[in-house]
Amino acid sequence: MVKIPSRCSRPFFLIALWIPMGIASCQNSSDPQEDSGVDETPTSELPNVQDPAYWEAAELVWSDEFDGNALNADNWSFETGAHGWGNNEWQNYVETGVTEVSDGTLKITAHKTGPGQHVGDYESARLNSRKSFTYGRLEIRARIPEHKGNGIWPALWMLGNNIGSVGWPGCGEIDIMEYVSYEPDQVHFSLHSTANNHQIGTQITTGPVRLETIEEAFHNYGVLWTRDYIKFYLDDPANVQLAFVRPSPTSAENWPFGQPFYFLMNIAVGGNWGGLQGVDDTIFPAVMEVDYVRVYQVK
Repeated sequence: MVKIPSRCSRPFFLIALWIPMGIASCQNSSDPQEDSGVDETPTSELPNVQDPAYWEAAELVWSDEFDGNALNADNWSFETGAHGWGNNEWQNYVETGVTEVSDGTLKITAHKTGPGQHVGDYESARLNSRKSFTYGRLEIRARIPEHKGNGIWPALWMLGNNIGSVGWPGCGEIDIMEYVSYEPDQVHFSLHSTANNHQIGTQITTGPVRLETIEEAFHNYGVLWTRDYIKFYLDDPANVQLAFVRPSPTSAENWPFGQPFYFLMNIAVGGNWGGLQGVDDTIFPAVMEVDYVRVYQVK
């Protein structure tokens, strides 16, 4: 995935690499540990994250349930622009007319606003969480836009806070859920770092995972993230789809996941992956609904 050095951008086309389960957690700071993304806290001082009961002790520490009738500006900020986002995307991310909070969900909508087939002919939203987190069980319950044709690329994901200083992929990326509409009924889970990313053919990803109701029903997309591993699950923490163990020896290049990461939620239009099979202008508006975003941590 190619990243512009800010809280922005989405990936180029992913080459799927299957990592078997069980084989394979930024704000700018003067603390070199945070800058490197490597957590050097002695293991003896931490709970045993390998204990099967570890996550049973996790407590809810932050959430947005999207109640009320307006987006909580204390929780989310908009990122705007129509510069392609490093992936030749066509949408213009704006702040008005592309989000709605009602009936207990957040609606993110992509619209066709111009003639079509060019940058800026579509509008959508890209939301960044104002809070950041290191480690925990992180879960987003969402429903993907109704499948009407090719061209959209919704995503629920995370980036390291230090992207402004180290850029992408040095900041790390956790893709909690990615979907491209030319592949209906499928979802992708992925990790990116300097050592493991699509540009050099080494990204960590499930590739497409079959999910026949992804466009019709809400599903839980989650991550179990500790200093020792990152596991992606679907609907239930026991349903792990991909597990990546912290490499040894550990470096900022292969494990930038020991620092704060923030959430992103967006719908891209077109791009090197989302637009790989073109953009059908009849599919708009396209609406992704988010029921909640929750973070649980073990104290």
